[in-house]
Amino acid sequence: MKFPRASGILLHPTSLPGPFGIGDLGPSAYQFVDFLNNAKQKLWQVLPLNPTGYGDSPYQTFSAFAGNPLLISIDELLEQGVLGRADVAIKRRFPEDAVDFGAVIPYKYKVLQHAAANFFASATAQQRSEFETFCTSNAHWLTDYALFMAAKAQHEGAMWTKWAPTQRRRRSSAWQEWCDRAHNQIAAHRYAQFEFFRQWERLKRYCSDRGIRIMGDIPIYVALDSSDVWSHPEMFDLDEEGFPTKIAGVPPDYFSATGQLWGNPIYRWDVMKRDGYSWWIARFAAALKRFDILRLDHFRGFEAYWEVPAGETTATNGRWVPGPGAELFEVLEQQFGELPIVAENLGVITPAVEAIRMRFGFPGMALLQFAFGIDPQGPSFRPHNYVRELVAYTGGHDNDSTVGWWNSTGGDSTRTAEDIKNEHHFARAYLGLGDEAINWAMIRAVEASIADTAIIPLQDVLGLGSEARMNLPGSTTGHWRWRYRSDALTDDVAQRLREMAEIYDR
Repeated sequence: MKFPRASGILLHPTSLPGPFGIGDLGPSAYQFVDFLNNAKQKLWQVLPLNPTGYGDSPYQTFSAFAGNPLLISIDELLEQGVLGRADVAIKRRFPEDAVDFGAVIPYKYKVLQHAAANFFASATAQQRSEFETFCTSNAHWLTDYALFMAAKAQHEGAMWTKWAPTQRRRRSSAWQEWCDRAHNQIAAHRYAQFEFFRQWERLKRYCSDRGIRIMGDIPIYVALDSSDVWSHPEMFDLDEEGFPTKIAGVPPDYFSATGQLWGNPIYRWDVMKRDGYSWWIARFAAALKRFDILRLDHFRGFEAYWEVPAGETTATNGRWVPGPGAELFEVLEQQFGELPIVAENLGVITPAVEAIRMRFGFPGMALLQFAFGIDPQGPSFRPHNYVRELVAYTGGHDNDSTVGWWNSTGGDSTRTAEDIKNEHHFARAYLGLGDEAINWAMIRAVEASIADTAIIPLQDVLGLGSEARMNLPGSTTGHWRWRYRSDALTDDVAQRLREMAEIYDR
């Protein structure tokens, strides 16, 4: 699909400011949209909005369909009257520029339990009807998700493979008895999803009314500890106890000499094919309702994926295995028509991968940070080699910020000190770098390029360093935490972005 020439900002909602410890879909989200509108930005890219699991990563989620309850706006619940000030009292101050997940998660879930109880006690007939309609229309995933989360809480957060056999395998009579006892907890999770999507749809309409499209993210894999795997084990390569026999990752790359071992279970594509890829059709139907554009993470895994035997400690001893290829996208195109997909084609990309992308007209990606150094894709990431059907970035959520990258000593990648010296020399020459700050020189290069779409992480717009990095591939803790301060989005910053959008016809 061809996208109109535009620019936008990459910012995950957790990074928004606010008083409740984590960014949410409340007032600060609307203020950010107003900033985008003032700066003449037409796109807002977000990371996956699903409930986060291991490592608080948006790419390790409890459901491929559910929304993240941590993003529900407490301010909106207060305005609705389902919460009172006493329900949201904060016992200790949350940090302003980072998410303390260890403190936020128990606080927010407790608040949402209060909101659910108050909703069911006082909801009007119309509100109950809206809730029941939501539950019915989303029953294909919501029923399993609510049961999964309630059972997980009963087992103190343990992975489902460690649950009691009754909950793990849903044995009939004992399972039904447990469901009856856990009715209130199950209903609370349904309510949280009802409220999340009500708030998200309102925010999306606010964006649409201002000509701003939202680019969402579909991770190729789902987490082992998810309602998807728990409720559909037949779709995944698991042993009799539910543990994966093979796991996902990527071979040695820019970030790691031993590859990245993600640990997600591998799909049984043969099983999915036999029922017409119905799970993927449902997943795309949900995503297309929630977003205007879909960034398909690890696109190359649909052509062939890196499979590692379970028990390995690195991704080195893996192999490439054929994926569903073009067939899956043929099915999706038959179902939905032309697909508004951006293909994340970074890493080990082969002609076969690019053939699928080109066949369906999916724009690829280019990251300017990789243009000047040792990355094998470097030449294609230089703006003079761009094509129009491309989404160009200064960097992505797995990269350091541009300022952090510029000041790096190489510990976040396989680069040597000599590599970095050569990279800087080339970048200075290529960008004609003089007095302009490196982040704005990089932004200008991307904005001025012929790529139809330019996306800039907010960290680069604000000129922040490594302290604002969202993620470091190959590591598991301390990431996804960054938040910007409430006074960061100044008129001067908006004006600079607006001028670039006007100069470069975006």
